[in-house]
Amino acid sequence: MKYITYILIGFFFGIIMYKSEAASWFRIYEMFEFGSFHMYGIIASALLLGILGVQFIKRNNIKAMGGEEMQLKPKDKSVPRYLIGGIIFGLGWALAGACPGPMYVLAGSGYISILIVIAAALLGTFVYGLLRNRLPH
Repeated sequence: MKYITYILIGFFFGIIMYKSEAASWFRIYEMFEFGSFHMYGIIASALLLGILGVQFIKRNNIKAMGGEEMQLKPKDKSVPRYLIGGIIFGLGWALAGACPGPMYVLAGSGYISILIVIAAALLGTFVYGLLRNRLPH
């Protein structure tokens, strides 16, 4: 029964992504050319909402659905980690025209060719899992 909540949130997220044109290849292309504020506004709104949401959770000591306490573990602040990861993510985003969230929205919208991108993303995740211990973190 608890999975229904996640499915409903996913549907809501997909509808918002599709209606706001955040899953549109043309909007993403516009963003990479610095031709429109549309995508930067969406990203900035999501960032602001995320910051406010995390602060609200921390200050009100809100528990997870299972009753466990939520914790955010601090990550290592190393430049190569974020620089290399950001470049790989950005190149994939630019080549595919979609980041992970909109990929599934596009598949649900009927763009069958995005299934190739989803398969490549899953393969990349699998390869990362295999090489994770050998990579500098």
